[in-house]
Amino acid sequence: MPTTIGTILNAVRLEKGVYKVSDSRVSLDSIVREFNAGADAAQIQSSFDSLSLAQVHAAIAYYLHNRAQVDEYLERRQEDSDRLRDEYSTPELRTQLLARRGKPSEEWEPLNF
Repeated sequence: MPTTIGTILNAVRLEKGVYKVSDSRVSLDSIVREFNAGADAAQIQSSFDSLSLAQVHAAIAYYLHNRAQVDEYLERRQEDSDRLRDEYSTPELRTQLLARRGKPSEEWEPLNF
């Protein structure tokens, strides 16, 4: 019978609807985005000082093992982001914000996110 030597506990946790890596504030979204863009674990780890290489590997392994679930989650997050951008990128809101700053209303241009 094989014996398990050790495991990485809590590779990913769900906090307020957002997947976070280990005990950090780094979102799984960030890791997956870089991974899907072709970055390897070492390159990803260099972007996030608070994560060890083992934590990045664990996050990638979690993603690969739960790919369908995580991809659905990422799609929902993108839809929410798009909805909020559309909701808050209106000429009326821009005019209100500029008025609060005491600046004259300028011709409206969409905010780029």
